[in-house]
Amino acid sequence: MACDLAIRATIARRNATMSHRYVAVGWNRQKRIYDLVMVAGIVAYLAMFIGLGAIVHPNATIETLLIRGFGTGALLLLHIVLCIGPLCRLDARWLPLLYNRRHLGVTTFLLGLMHGGFSIIQFHALGNLNPLISVLTSNTRFDSLANFPFQPLGLAALLILFLMAATSHDFWLRHLTAPVWKALHMFVYIAYGLLIAHVTLGVLQSETSPLLAGVFAIGLIAVLSLHLLAARKERSTDAAHTTGTAEATTKNARDEFVEVCEVAAIPDHRACIATLSGERVAIFKYDGQVSAISNVCQHQNGPLGEGRIIDGCVTCPWHGYQYLPDSGASPPPFTERVPTFRVKIINNRVFVDPTPQPPGTRIEPAQIKQ
Repeated sequence: MACDLAIRATIARRNATMSHRYVAVGWNRQKRIYDLVMVAGIVAYLAMFIGLGAIVHPNATIETLLIRGFGTGALLLLHIVLCIGPLCRLDARWLPLLYNRRHLGVTTFLLGLMHGGFSIIQFHALGNLNPLISVLTSNTRFDSLANFPFQPLGLAALLILFLMAATSHDFWLRHLTAPVWKALHMFVYIAYGLLIAHVTLGVLQSETSPLLAGVFAIGLIAVLSLHLLAARKERSTDAAHTTGTAEATTKNARDEFVEVCEVAAIPDHRACIATLSGERVAIFKYDGQVSAISNVCQHQNGPLGEGRIIDGCVTCPWHGYQYLPDSGASPPPFTERVPTFRVKIINNRVFVDPTPQPPGTRIEPAQIKQ
């Protein structure tokens, strides 16, 4: 699978670059192909947009066509970025797109920057005020829906996209910590909302053709629908695999161990995922034994339980980060660690202690009796 190639390429890159220090981004063959396809698609889109725009609107200047081309291109890429996540939750075949999603995000910002730059030069650079001050103060009709100052909304969205692009490298992820970095990058939804308002209060107010409004509505519906479908699938998965209740605890499982599944239900070198006391746990079967670790990867909160064991390590399906299944620690020289859980096997059934051990704590694997 392309995803497996992406994982192995990432592992090779990490082994060569040492994750604990800042290094330049290494472009492997997969990344180059990804970026070439992306750049070719953007160039083709801009050429088609400007060419058709010149035919449909012969009086439009090249500056106007560029503003519209960069703006619509950035909005289109942002829709793709927002759709990749839920698509991967719904079907693992989309994972190769997730591998380099940050490249799409940075490119979205660059297109938005070109759109904003050309717009500011054309509409705000010839006055006495600083162009940025002019954007914020030239229109203050907040009480009018038809004349609402939509340009500051776009500027605010651009600033959020800049912040995300500037912190896209793993250097920032490590220093901000995964939870903080993830929370910061969730601001993309605020940026998306601002852009929805920017377009609705701006272009769509003066656009007479229903085509643009229709395409815009389709994109919005696609993003919302995919996120709702992915959320429903996540809830269904949690409901199907939630244990840790009083009813689930049997007399055969001493202490606070909770029955999770039969040993045979776990594929070799893969995992089943259970929700124990509100936390997702990945229970892996490998080499005649069973270990349990947190399902949350320390890189970007990827689902470790959806990955598999490669070369003796649990390998995250999102970006290839690896952890030893018995300790939850990345192999040296890497320093990422996830919590581990105690495991028992009683009568060919797997029991897990829902209390997590500190990240990187080695737990003796439960042996499978033949």
